[in-house]
Formats: sequence, C-alpha cells, structure tokens
Amino acid sequence: MRDALGVGVAVGLSGFAFGVTSAGSGLSVLQTCALSLLVFTGASQFALVGALAAGGNPFTAAAGAFFLGVRNAFYGLRLSQLLALPRAVRPFAAHWVIDETSAVALAQPTRRSVRMGFTVTGLTLYVLWNLTTLFGALGAEAIGDTDAWGIDAAGPAVFLALLAPMLKTTTERAVAAVAVVLGLALLPVLPAGVPVLVAALAAPAVLYVEGRRRSAVSDADADAEQGGDR
Repeated sequence: MRDALGVGVAVGLSGFAFGVTSAGSGLSVLQTCALSLLVFTGASQFALVGALAAGGNPFTAAAGAFFLGVRNAFYGLRLSQLLALPRAVRPFAAHWVIDETSAVALAQPTRRSVRMGFTVTGLTLYVLWNLTTLFGALGAEAIGDTDAWGIDAAGPAVFLALLAPMLKTTTERAVAAVAVVLGLALLPVLPAGVPVLVAALAAPAVLYVEGRRRSAVSDADADAEQGGDR
C-alpha cells in the first residue's frame, strides 16, 4: 500500500506537465483530457503532443505513440500470470497496465500483495493523472515552464527507486547498465520514445554474452577433467 500510494501520488502529479504541454501544442482542453482518459500511458501521450507541437503529421504522431505504447503488451504477458484475474475483469485491468503499475506489482512477494499493489497504483494514478491533466490544461499560462517545477522528473525517479532494489544479480545489473548506455547514446539521434525500445535489446545481448561465457567455462572444465583422467 505504501509503495502503491507513493508511486500513484508522485507520478500522478506529472499530469500537470502533460496538460500544459498538450495545451501548448494546440490541443483543446477536451482533447487533452480525452488523451489521458483513453490512452493513459504518459510516454505515448507526451510523444504524441510533442510531435504535433513540432508540426508533425497527426497520423505519424499517432503511429509513433502507438509503437511506444506497445511495451505495455509485454508487461501484460507477465502480469496476467501474477494477477490471475477473472476473464470479465481483464479488459478493464488492461487499461492500467503501464510502467508504474507493473513496477509496483512485480516488486510484491505474494499474489494478494501483487493485486493490491496493481489496483491501488492504477486507481490512484488514474484519478490524479486525469485531474492534474485537466488543471494543467486549464492553467497552462499560469503554470508556465513545467521544467522549472521538476514535475517531469517525478515519474522516472520513482520508477528507478522501485527498480534498483530488484537488481540483485550481476547479470541483472549488467542488463540495466547496457540499457542505460544504449538509451542515452541514442537519445540525440532517434525520435522520442524509440531509444527506450532499442534499450530493451540489452537483455538478449547480455544473456547471449553470459551464455557464451558459461559455455566456455564448461568446455574448459571438461577439458581439464579429461586431462586429469588421462
């Protein structure tokens, strides 16, 4: 409950930044609120309004936002096993499958706490995100530069705080480190959101290297054992 409320409140306040950004890109208050209500995945929403603000084609902007949101489908594959929700509830729960709810749920030790973490995070974040989106869109001129408030940093900071304690093995830390390097290196040259997707390649890359290393060690041990027998 503590983790869920902490994440929900901290990240929910980031809706101010989205409301201001969306209003500044030319979307109406109704359009801005509809994005938060129906899309409800912050990175995709920011990517969409950012592309529109830069003069991009609406269909191209929507396509970029869609592909950025595809990552939530992979979260859903894992969460569906942990939550084990009734079939009738799953379509509604799917709307809350995002970075923050997944992070809180995956950090819990039991199915009961997984369900509680997912539900409380999703409900808190959904309500606050939509309320602050509305306030941000209505008061865009009064709020001014959201970067000066540091609101945009709340979500990533909370997500990293949840993720760091889960990196217990050398392999997990290596995956995280390679993902960070890939994300930062590609940030200046790829469209918004794409570096995050490319950074996912860190997992198979590190696992491949780890597998080769273990195979080499096994071969060396086998050769040594054969030499000893001779």
